[in-house]
Amino acid sequence: MSDGPAFASTADLGEKTVSFDEIGKGVYAYTAEGDPNSGIVVGDDSVLVFDAQATPTMAERVIAKVREVTDKPVSHVVLSHYHAVRVLGAPAYGAREIVCSDAARAMIVERGEEDKASEIGRFPRLFQGADSIRPGLTWPTTTFSHNASIWLGSREVRLMKLGRGHTAGDIVAWMPDTNVIFAGDLVEYGATPYCGDAHFTDWPATLDALASFAPAAMVPGRGAALTNRAMVADGIKGTRAFLSDLFEAVRGHVAAGRSLRETFERVHEALKPAYGDWVIFEHCLPFNVTRAYDEAGGLDHPRIWTDERDRQMWLDLRG
Repeated sequence: MSDGPAFASTADLGEKTVSFDEIGKGVYAYTAEGDPNSGIVVGDDSVLVFDAQATPTMAERVIAKVREVTDKPVSHVVLSHYHAVRVLGAPAYGAREIVCSDAARAMIVERGEEDKASEIGRFPRLFQGADSIRPGLTWPTTTFSHNASIWLGSREVRLMKLGRGHTAGDIVAWMPDTNVIFAGDLVEYGATPYCGDAHFTDWPATLDALASFAPAAMVPGRGAALTNRAMVADGIKGTRAFLSDLFEAVRGHVAAGRSLRETFERVHEALKPAYGDWVIFEHCLPFNVTRAYDEAGGLDHPRIWTDERDRQMWLDLRG
């Protein structure tokens, strides 16, 4: 791979500046210049964390920010989906409940070990303190099919599976008392959506369902906190545009009988002017085009990524 760009984000070694913003009463966004975000809800007697970070070491940074605003214990960790970068830090919080959708748990069963090795290989900076990860995978204590409410005393956090998108198991968290939503990787802001396990055909309808809440504020999966309705609308619009532009282009090339490599090269050229300055664009696009090529060819269930498959794909498309 020496003749092409460095594999995935292995060359991304620069530290990011963390922001911790209150975007609703007792609702906080932990963001880090395009690195994975976490959302925090402070209830009457305890705290809920939405998306746990990639390692316990990385989770400790979230905990330190939470301790700046409350000494209440973390009772719940909610996982928006199964990806290692979102879940493996969960044990650090000492929560009594770890919650995700039934579909997300099924994906941990099916491909969790492979995903763990794959993601650590792709983006080692996000897995600082990888030796702090407990042996095995992070498993939920509680799952649900479509909707569930967690009550932090008198405060409701409503978890909802609105449809397939970034993965088959994505959920969002809505706080009705403040009309704030944590969107996970269904929405990104100035950051490239990762689509390696996506369902392109379903994702726009899932965004429609999310937009129907007209959130006053949102924590996206990556990018700055969206602190008003205009920013929320912009985040959803930008994510939708990227997905549409990518999938429509790929479908056209598949229909024309072009190879995956030629499809990637043409799509890269077409999308770079509009999206090339988004965080992790060069990292994500080979994975995204590969999955879109599969879906356009009729493969509904995403193939499992492994470290070996990652590197061979990168060599095939970017070597």
